[in-house]
Amino acid sequence: MGEGRMDIAETLEKRKVQLALKRAMDVVISGGALLVLWPVLLVIAAAIVIDDPGPVFYRQVRVGKNGKRFRIFKFRTMIVDADKKGLQITVGRDSRITRVGAFLRKTKLDELAQLLNVFGGQMSFVGPRPEVPKYVDMYTPYQRQVLLVRPGITDYASIAYRNENEMLAGADDPEKMYIQTIMPAKLELNMKYLHEISPVADIKLIFGTIFAILKK
Repeated sequence: MGEGRMDIAETLEKRKVQLALKRAMDVVISGGALLVLWPVLLVIAAAIVIDDPGPVFYRQVRVGKNGKRFRIFKFRTMIVDADKKGLQITVGRDSRITRVGAFLRKTKLDELAQLLNVFGGQMSFVGPRPEVPKYVDMYTPYQRQVLLVRPGITDYASIAYRNENEMLAGADDPEKMYIQTIMPAKLELNMKYLHEISPVADIKLIFGTIFAILKK
């Protein structure tokens, strides 16, 4: 495990320039996107409030780079206080999901709010999806290597497990399946990304994500 960590650390050290370019790309693109898309963001916000009165954003504590906790922005897709009325994972046609929320989740438009996290430096466009502290506490030392970089809006796991809700819906114990099967598989895909990390790899993954959303 220790050697694996050293390999990742060395890879990141050797790619300092590429990582700096990656961050610059994140700032420029997220800033430009916020300026261009603000009318769309306002329409989404209005639709959320009209459908189910309450906060526009859902802000949940996640674990970011170097284990630092932050609050992730998402357009709210569930009823108010949904996390107090069920699991921290979403399963199938979860009754807590609102009508507008179902559309936002299907199209991934709820993730647009994370442009704020990217611009603010807590996240990147591409990187391991940030988990809640409860699940990060279960990581092995090997798996915790994903915390060496900024988490992202999308990654290999987001594409491979884009139908995760449906997969969990068919399990007798959804949370157990997530912890024992899905989470470890996602983390292995995250390790694959850490070995490839670069602006070029990011561009490929972004286009791969767009294709997966359109295909769905």
